[in-house]
Amino acid sequence: MSAAADDGFELWDLRCEVVAPAGAKLYCGAVPGDHFELHGEMLKLPPGQGFSIYSLAAVLPLLAAKQRVTDPNDWMSTDAEVACPDPNCPSRLRIVRTGRRRFRHSETTAVPLPPRDTAGEAP
Repeated sequence: MSAAADDGFELWDLRCEVVAPAGAKLYCGAVPGDHFELHGEMLKLPPGQGFSIYSLAAVLPLLAAKQRVTDPNDWMSTDAEVACPDPNCPSRLRIVRTGRRRFRHSETTAVPLPPRDTAGEAP
């Protein structure tokens, strides 16, 4: 398949896990180890486990960027923990890249790719 015909791209799968100092009082109903996974746009929770909407709101703006391939020197590649939005809570939400998943542009949007020149660049 030519580069022009290949409409694929990769995103990182993510795991977002609650971490906290031993014995810490958490106010959001979470316990250390609670987590969700993100596969593409699908957020997956383990059976029977919830996740605070306030904690989710703290990490949500970072997830799409964390899914993208980034330069090794970019802070998005190295920084993994987000503070709990409650200033009295010592927990953090650790975002870990767990594996890469391949998607096709044509299966994720109705918007067609722009035409490309012979070097593969969009005009």
